[in-house]
Amino acid sequence: MEKFEGGMIMKPYAEMSKEELKNEIKELRTEYRKYQGMELKLDMSRGKPCLDQLDLSMGLMDSLNSHADLSCDDGTDCRNYGMLEGISEARELIGDMMENDPRNILIYGNSSLNVMYDQISRSYTHGVMGNTPWCRLDKIKWLCPVPGYDRHFSITEYFGFEMIPVPMSPTGPDMDMIEKLVSEDKAVKGIWCVPKYSNPQGYSYSDETVRRFARLKPAARDFRIYWDNAYGIHHLYDDHQDYLIEILAECKRAGNPDLVYKFSSTSKITFPGSGIAAIATSPNNLEEIKSQLKRQTIGHDKVNQLRHVRFFKNIHGMVEHMRRHADVIRPKFEAVENIFEENLGGLGIAEWTKPNGGYFISFDGMEGTARLIIDRAMKAGVKLTPAGSTWPNHKDPYDSNIRIAPTYPTLEDITTAAKLFTICVRLVTAEKLYEES
Repeated sequence: MEKFEGGMIMKPYAEMSKEELKNEIKELRTEYRKYQGMELKLDMSRGKPCLDQLDLSMGLMDSLNSHADLSCDDGTDCRNYGMLEGISEARELIGDMMENDPRNILIYGNSSLNVMYDQISRSYTHGVMGNTPWCRLDKIKWLCPVPGYDRHFSITEYFGFEMIPVPMSPTGPDMDMIEKLVSEDKAVKGIWCVPKYSNPQGYSYSDETVRRFARLKPAARDFRIYWDNAYGIHHLYDDHQDYLIEILAECKRAGNPDLVYKFSSTSKITFPGSGIAAIATSPNNLEEIKSQLKRQTIGHDKVNQLRHVRFFKNIHGMVEHMRRHADVIRPKFEAVENIFEENLGGLGIAEWTKPNGGYFISFDGMEGTARLIIDRAMKAGVKLTPAGSTWPNHKDPYDSNIRIAPTYPTLEDITTAAKLFTICVRLVTAEKLYEES
């Protein structure tokens, strides 16, 4: 299949002769030098909200003031100690967001990543529900869907776990592989999951995948699913949204009520450094968590919890707030996808995802090109997530996956960055094919 660009016929790279590749490289190097001359300083390395998104939550600063009533509905004074589980209004609001009973939720501080770290640290030092603490075991294994979230992997890497990559597909991770490993090996103690609008692909687990997770039969009684539903309400479109079965209810139906720790936060809903995080899980798990947590803290920031409740009022206010987020970032995702299609489509050298929500696009170039593409982009002023970040220990065995984060730059900047990125992809790929021909 041939592709037209600027009146010129472009062949798929695999069909180009050596002379055609040479001419392609010459033209691309000229284009690349033009971008170098622009002295760009653009950052696409992290999935951060942009300034316009942060401005959407400035009302938080006005929801409480020195004259405000800082008492909860039950009379609790949020300025004082207490309420280990979080204030009831916040548990109800976050319960609606997470689709869980408020009684099964604990509200924490600003970071769900911190909650996940705590869960693993607690299991490591004291075990899970009377089982042997992981620090006393010879080996701990952890399942890691790939490509996946680098900060998840950094936690299990820090504790020295053996991380086992599990391939991802548009319906979720390879459940045949997961079922086999979990049922046969007692050393497998957990799995990372971003089940809705996954990081980085933007995939959402199918109904069958969720049900198979809920019906796992672990060899280890202390095996847990770490279900990070970070993007549960982060849709890009009103009329085309992914749906996810609620995992805790499904586990209860399957007779596995204690199997899951479910995490979420308002980090990309309000202010990332000043939001509220939460865990939802079974009553048995909650009691164990609280028995340790009461030694760690008397309670988290109830004033911040209250101001979130006063700002949103209810889940409907939060949903409407997320529509405004989508209006800001949707054009950026569409710009990147259109530029990729215009400049790379039909060339047979790359694939990328087109998510309905979340914060990322997952890009796969030819094997052995990711590091070189990222290096080329960096030298022209565009910073990308380091190659290998989406794999455990930062080792992508194919050197092909690149996480694209469109949210933080302006629309104009993301358009420039995406165009430069496609030039880098084509140039690195053409040079590789030329050298191998």
